[in-house]
Amino acid sequence: MQGTVDGFSYGLVTPVVAFLMACLGGALGLRCTTRAIRMSRSWRPGWLALGAATIGSGIWTMHFVAMTGFTIEGTPIHYDRLITFASLAVAIVMVGIGVFIVGYKGASGTALFTGGTITGLGIASMHYLGMAGMSLDGYLKYDGLTVAASVAIAMAAASAALWAAGQVRGFLWSVGASAVMGLAVTGMHYTGMAALEVHVHGTAEPATGEPAAALLGPMMIGPLAFLVLAGVVVVFDPLMVAGGPAAPPVEHKPGVPAHSPAHHSPARPRLRARGPVEHRSRTPQRR
Repeated sequence: MQGTVDGFSYGLVTPVVAFLMACLGGALGLRCTTRAIRMSRSWRPGWLALGAATIGSGIWTMHFVAMTGFTIEGTPIHYDRLITFASLAVAIVMVGIGVFIVGYKGASGTALFTGGTITGLGIASMHYLGMAGMSLDGYLKYDGLTVAASVAIAMAAASAALWAAGQVRGFLWSVGASAVMGLAVTGMHYTGMAALEVHVHGTAEPATGEPAAALLGPMMIGPLAFLVLAGVVVVFDPLMVAGGPAAPPVEHKPGVPAHSPAHHSPARPRLRARGPVEHRSRTPQRR
């Protein structure tokens, strides 16, 4: 029989908290991406990796905060620990690929389309892999068109957020980008949940997995602590918070060492040209 699904068993508490978690992860991750674009290549991988891990942790935390308010009448819900951890790893890796593409190629054209698409697919993959980790006395069924719509929402909004991060227009601009990222994650999540149908057997409790309260609570401590540490990094980076201009990369810095070869290079050919002329002028005198 078809089970009654309730995604708001705690009212608006879980959707609001989930959205804030997605915005927090997006804000910190996109600021790191913005910082990486303005840094020299030697520092860029570190900032991009921090941004990818922050965004991935934020969307993973958002998903399972929202899932704490998800109940199905007639059966308890358990979660597989390994698949739940795997969904976090997938989110970080796929978001990282998209962020690195934009960080090195720029937030425009093909790079933005590719990076935004991969990032959006990472959000969707995390969601549906996390759903696959659910164990209940029944099975899940999805409407294909609604699933496709949820993936399209994730890709479009992720592309918009990465584009905004690449504009480098200050802190308030990044706040707007993080709100877009938060909408991408939460919009994708609840659109995907709208595509869900649950058919309950009504025979027994699920034999595998752990209850949501026992598993999700302790598991979210790590990503939340990481978000706090990433927030400390952002807060204590004045350039990132103020949105001021960054120092030019080392390889492009103006200065005497960089320009001295260019100044001396025209003089050297002239000296070489004068040498043979003077030598030829003295040779007849010696003879």
